[in-house]
Amino acid sequence: MPQLEVDGASLTYDDEGPRDGGGVPLVFVHGWTANRHRWDHQMAHFSEKRRVVRLDLRGHGESGVAGVRTIEELARDVLALLDHLKIERFVLVGHSMGGMISQLIALSHPDRVERMVLVDSISRMTYNRGRGLLMAASTLVPFNLFIAANIQRAFAPGYPREEVRRYIRASAATPREVVMTLYNAMRAFDVLDRVGEIRTPTLIVHGYHDIQLPVSQMLRMAKAFPDAEVRILDAGHELPVEKPAELTSTLDRFLTERS
Repeated sequence: MPQLEVDGASLTYDDEGPRDGGGVPLVFVHGWTANRHRWDHQMAHFSEKRRVVRLDLRGHGESGVAGVRTIEELARDVLALLDHLKIERFVLVGHSMGGMISQLIALSHPDRVERMVLVDSISRMTYNRGRGLLMAASTLVPFNLFIAANIQRAFAPGYPREEVRRYIRASAATPREVVMTLYNAMRAFDVLDRVGEIRTPTLIVHGYHDIQLPVSQMLRMAKAFPDAEVRILDAGHELPVEKPAELTSTLDRFLTERS
């Protein structure tokens, strides 16, 4: 698999599909403690007809760590990769923290983002005092328990337990420093007052059973967007793997209707 050195970290990525025709390239950005394989179903489908890029974010999957600190830094990594690949204009698809990264890119480089899809993501994390205290307290428990609790609740009720355990193991392989630093970065993330500046046609897809980033918070974000469609699917927070075919079909329709 190809890698790119960016500020001391080796970023592992995939770049597949035809270079000509089929529209501008699709760029898939995964979420916290995940990796590029969250997008396996979408990669297989879309790369048949168009260029598709996905990467392991710094500190995740098969990419190096090298001092990840902020979501802004991750956004710069994505742009550095696209510059390296000479991709000037693209469609961004971001899941959870990847959606936060996508919003930052759309705000800083609106001329480069043709369309954007936010999957189970928000623009501002909002919680009452009780939940805020619970989230802060959760960082004090043993690391493996912290990971297990967060990943377990990311899936809708009824999702196969062995599959959930597999994702817990994969998330626990993410370095503790990366996990905790970006957990706090997501808690502090807030561009809600700026998303009205985003004129990029946007699709917001959210799991009805998402308790990590609840639908109510997503709707607050959607209301602030000047040009956004909303689709709610019967899933939890991990839509790319809980309902891969439905998500792919939803993306396909958005890309076709907007072309």
